[in-house]
Amino acid sequence: MTEVAPSALRPQHPVPRSLSGLADEFELYVIGDVDGLEVTGVSLSSRTVQPGDLYVGVPGRASHGASYAAGARESGAVAILTDEAGALLAAGSGLPILVTPDARAALGAVAAWIYRTDDNPATLFAVTGTNGKTSVVYLLFALLNQLGVVSGLTSTAERRIGDLAVVSSLTTPEATELHALLSRMREAEVRAVAIEVSAQALTRHRVDGLVFDVAGFTNLSHDHLDDYASLDEYFQAKLELFQPDRSRRGVITVDSEWGRRIVDECRIPVTTLSSNPDVAADWHMSIVSESALDTEFLLEGPEGRRLQTRVPLVGWFMAANAALAILMLVESGYDLEAIAHSLDRDGGIDVYIPGRAERISGDTGPLVYIDYGHSPDAFLNTLAAIRKFTPGRLIMVFGADGDRDATKRADMGAIAARGADVVVITDFHPRFEDPAAIRATLLSAAREAVPGGEFHEVPDPRTAFRTALSLAKEGDAILYAGPGHENYHEVAGVKIPYSARDDSRQALRDAGWL
Repeated sequence: MTEVAPSALRPQHPVPRSLSGLADEFELYVIGDVDGLEVTGVSLSSRTVQPGDLYVGVPGRASHGASYAAGARESGAVAILTDEAGALLAAGSGLPILVTPDARAALGAVAAWIYRTDDNPATLFAVTGTNGKTSVVYLLFALLNQLGVVSGLTSTAERRIGDLAVVSSLTTPEATELHALLSRMREAEVRAVAIEVSAQALTRHRVDGLVFDVAGFTNLSHDHLDDYASLDEYFQAKLELFQPDRSRRGVITVDSEWGRRIVDECRIPVTTLSSNPDVAADWHMSIVSESALDTEFLLEGPEGRRLQTRVPLVGWFMAANAALAILMLVESGYDLEAIAHSLDRDGGIDVYIPGRAERISGDTGPLVYIDYGHSPDAFLNTLAAIRKFTPGRLIMVFGADGDRDATKRADMGAIAARGADVVVITDFHPRFEDPAAIRATLLSAAREAVPGGEFHEVPDPRTAFRTALSLAKEGDAILYAGPGHENYHEVAGVKIPYSARDDSRQALRDAGWL
């Protein structure tokens, strides 16, 4: 049984470090007296400060973090690290102040020093790309467990050390939390860690202070253009991971132009992978068989090396994710034959990925999948995969994020209309946007793509899924895309408890299908 921790994971037995030593190491300007003071942790939020912490005050959207220095002191902070503007704001807190030109840029290296990250013997794996990051991280974790390696992960869904888990709030945690997590993993004698690395994590310094042993690239498609001015700018953020100061080796999926560009522009040794036999690559993945329960695939590489296995997930893209995870292990030094032996022993990859094309239906009634996909490319691939083993109608339930990249919504609506027989459009985290306006955009695009198609607009997600279920029968399939593993529905700044997985299971039970 999984043990869920109540908060972010920190070392249970932190080793103090000298504040004067920190100031000397990073050539920080010191206001106040730090002699004899020691620090045992780092916090970027005054709400998470623990006794002995260095509180880091950085500029925020609404206010400067240094404004909360007095509150941080009350919670036990022993000093504050901030910039010149923050030093003025924190002057009355009574805390010693360490000043640096850019506290966020310094945060990763400082956290690494305090938590002694360089002393961690674990092999570090990083996974980036638009889609598939979480899946590859869980596949790495599963493969390592099957090899008998004590391992950990951090993903969009959760942070995990064996059976101990914490629900995630960011795809990649802030540097303070990430280095604390790695320190806790060192205490647990973790020997390998899989880390999901978003583009934002790279541009916002969340993985600073780390050098990954192997970095993997899945793909790049239309997403996050609210954060980046263009796909090329988004790509450049990803490319940063494949440079010597970030990673030692890379495994790159080259099915797209973006993957091939990484190979051309990176400055580390890389191995390439493709699912297309016509694309030149070191390794190729091909599908052997597919069903509603699993996907069997063959991985072939140089000198006749090969591995055939299965993954309990649907779609060629999940097999491609599994192949990427296997090659990342091989590039880190694990033996391909040893991996093959463990998979043959266990009948394939023994993995569970919460909310990623997760089948929640039983042996009778329509197939029902809950998925986290919320981009046009994710819709396209998942719909095509489910269509292959759906003799009846394919019904899709989805919505679009409010206050996020709005430029992808028309494509999402059009792809849903073309890929599904019935589309039910609902609300999905409207946040501070008008949910009716979001639905209208999706509906308009769907109707333009497939005039005369069957479309339903049902604002409430619970009712939307039950509407889809009422339209389905034996032989049909339902894809509920967007919420995945999440356990809330965000409206006007309020996170309303809602689990699509739990609610959909209840609806199936109420309908007599479970």
